[in-house]
Amino acid sequence: MTLKRGCRALITGGAGFIGSHLAEFLLARGDRVSVIDDLSTGAIANIEHLKTEARFRYTIDSIFNESLLAEQVDDADVVFHLAAAVGVRLIVEKPTHTIETNIRGTEMVLRAAAKKGRRVFVASTSEVYGKSAAVPFREDADLVLGPTSKSRWSYAASKAVDEFLALAYHKERGLPVVIARLFNTVGPRQTGRYGMVIPRFVEQALAGGPITVFGDGRQTRCFAWVGDVVRGIAALADQPAAAGQVFNLGATREISILALARLIAARVGGRIPIRKIPYDRAYEEGFEDMRRRVPSIARARKAIGYRPTVDIDEILDRVIAHARDASRMA
Repeated sequence: MTLKRGCRALITGGAGFIGSHLAEFLLARGDRVSVIDDLSTGAIANIEHLKTEARFRYTIDSIFNESLLAEQVDDADVVFHLAAAVGVRLIVEKPTHTIETNIRGTEMVLRAAAKKGRRVFVASTSEVYGKSAAVPFREDADLVLGPTSKSRWSYAASKAVDEFLALAYHKERGLPVVIARLFNTVGPRQTGRYGMVIPRFVEQALAGGPITVFGDGRQTRCFAWVGDVVRGIAALADQPAAAGQVFNLGATREISILALARLIAARVGGRIPIRKIPYDRAYEEGFEDMRRRVPSIARARKAIGYRPTVDIDEILDRVIAHARDASRMA
């Protein structure tokens, strides 16, 4: 059964970067939207402009508040579970928080949704592919994680467990759940505080530099516009045939981190220095990174017609313009 416009949507982590954009999208198409967020990595400023919407409501609390979560899920037709520990820096510095938040939080959402048979979207991550060299990454490919002694991999492992849990609920209890592995998603309101590279580079460039590149800068990523990703999320949640499946959502154009830094410096203008910092200094001794992170989006294209529409050049222009506007208003 396809969700009708005007449905009741609950977004966990809805005051976060992606969550707030998803809330905007759902409201724009006529849905009623409820957000629950503890503001650990989200911000009330992200949803400030939505408070006057009659079909929007928000609750500042944790999804670990079981009775509140149950009430919110009961009042929803679909649950978008985006609440999670995010960002490489936060993950390295607080691995216990990462593991507990991701696994326990997801289990609580799935359990509450299963009691009422609610449709659930679970946000996973490209990090689950780990150190795999089988590029482009396909949803049915092997996951290759590093050793447990490296806290860097705790996030990937916890999100993989989230996926196992979600698929188990689908198999055993018939829960209509769909999973998307989100690749590097970029847009306004994203912060570089937790290690997200483009907002961090833009902030450094606008301040005159230096732009700090971790490692040798030859590692590559593919950056997707948040609007494209949000449309993909909503379409997957709407598609009954997607239940019980995993999908990649992202862009496919690769760019090295060093080339990205140079592109941002050129767009901001002026003589902005670029400095390389070893991973050991940036994060922790023995830090391991993925050399390439490229999705296959064939499955999402077939299921929902998903296609990225904004390339990296336009993404950077939009992010830089937004950052400049924000600094003028500060």
